[in-house]
Amino acid sequence: MNPFHSVSLITSNKEMLGLIERINRVADSNSSILIIGETGVGKEVFADYIHRLSNRGQNPMVKIGLSALPAELMESELFGFEKGSFTNADHSKKGMFEMAHTGSIFLDDIDDTPLNIQAKLLRVLESNEIRHIGGTKPIHVDVRVICASKVELKDLVERQAFRQDLFYRLNIVQLRIPPLRQRKEDIPLLVEHFLKHFAKDKKLDVSEEVMSIFTEYNWPGNVRELRNVIQRASLFAENEITLSDLPDDFSKLHNLDKLIKECYHCFTSGKMDMKDVIRCLEEKLISEALTNADGNQSEAARKLGMKLTTLRDKIKRLNIQI
Repeated sequence: MNPFHSVSLITSNKEMLGLIERINRVADSNSSILIIGETGVGKEVFADYIHRLSNRGQNPMVKIGLSALPAELMESELFGFEKGSFTNADHSKKGMFEMAHTGSIFLDDIDDTPLNIQAKLLRVLESNEIRHIGGTKPIHVDVRVICASKVELKDLVERQAFRQDLFYRLNIVQLRIPPLRQRKEDIPLLVEHFLKHFAKDKKLDVSEEVMSIFTEYNWPGNVRELRNVIQRASLFAENEITLSDLPDDFSKLHNLDKLIKECYHCFTSGKMDMKDVIRCLEEKLISEALTNADGNQSEAARKLGMKLTTLRDKIKRLNIQI
């Protein structure tokens, strides 16, 4: 399958390609779009792509991260205020919706919006009008709303933490971005992209060992985590990114992966039975945990997720030298 490259979207994953095809069909409409995906999957990148592709692409694209805004400032940031409407309001200010007029507004982390602001958002979507805090006149706004959520809004609706009527207004077109662990064929493409961005002059390669680790790793931080890892490695590597250029967690993951493979080989080759493999694995995991904790048994027990008394019993039974 040929990879898809745009200014910001890079993929060869079948599900992602289908998602991009859907976006291409709806980009020119004025319908609200709800993007759902885990933290770090690139929801803002998709919002940018939708806006650029739409007939509003040459007009403003205003972004606001709702989770980063204190609740008491959210209304004034979104809808603006009039001079004298509250203490320290020594001037009038446009809100995000006004600034996005004729363009698009991206409401990130819509799931973190307080219920009172949800009610005001609903009125804007239904009337295409906003009102400044302290203002008396409605202000017409022509804005395409793109919002993103890291959780299922439907679940919040069931818990009465999100308005059902607002959910229906936002959920006209729903786009669900799969996490990176479900599209690992994209990892080499993304690595190449980030290397071009962060190491333009170095012309870095990635060792086979590192690429193998990348494709095995679960990437809980998704594309954002991969981007940060490549950015960090690009600072230290000379010609090729190797295991030593990666954060310590990747070295530990590599060591654990090697250990499990060795135990599996010993078992399948008949060198050890199940009891011997389990004993060997326990011994090596405990020894490594003790080494990483500088012999501190309490710290090692915490890292292994077991009680201190259990760890001490196993150290004695397995005759592990500290």
